[in-house]
Amino acid sequence: MSNPTLIALLDRVDRHPGQEALRARSYELLRLAAGSRVVDVGCGAGLAVAEMAALGAEPIGLDVDGQMIGLARSRHPGLEFRQADACDLPFGDGELDGYRADKVYHGLADPARAVAEARRVLAPGGRIVLVGQDWDTFVIDSDDAALTRVMVRARADAVPSPHVARRHRNLLLDEGFADVTAEVRTGVFTDGSLLPVVTGVAEGAYAAGAVTRRQADDWIAEQTGRARRGRLFLAVPMFLAAARRP
Repeated sequence: MSNPTLIALLDRVDRHPGQEALRARSYELLRLAAGSRVVDVGCGAGLAVAEMAALGAEPIGLDVDGQMIGLARSRHPGLEFRQADACDLPFGDGELDGYRADKVYHGLADPARAVAEARRVLAPGGRIVLVGQDWDTFVIDSDDAALTRVMVRARADAVPSPHVARRHRNLLLDEGFADVTAEVRTGVFTDGSLLPVVTGVAEGAYAAGAVTRRQADDWIAEQTGRARRGRLFLAVPMFLAAARRP
């Protein structure tokens, strides 16, 4: 998926009411206070950074993608954005009051290392919130449930850490965080504008060799027809884990 196409898709997802509520819940779990220095790891185009700034925090957005950082700076002038890796944060020990990572850890080869780095930069009492989807739990309505199951599993297997969201709580416990909590909020998408999310499952399964080109094309055609008739159904459980650095 090209960068402009990806950005447009991410923007559509961000505007979904369920995603807006999910972000708001993540800010509640961070317990933002006026002047809190908070890092948003994997900030993308910077929407969460802007929202946290509006709540009185002093957020810094980080992303490994330089183009995303450039886009965030252009959309939100005056806010701070830096290009950096989740496993090598540009902060000193105990420098931050909060740490947020939303839909980031599934793309990391070593999420435990990122959690350790989060603990390093948080001050005692600092809060961490991890948000993410488990790639094996995508629920898609289809005429062929068995094929859909194969596609979802194959797409998940192509992700570096597809099941990390179900591990968030234990990763935090392993790193010595306190007051660890876990909850789930499920996003339900019936809007045809999110069809690329669904068709991407089939393309990923085809790229992995799990299905034939004909199977992928027929399934995509079915989903496209569903979107055209207002019958698309995609449900994605989003897992939130929160904790305090002792």
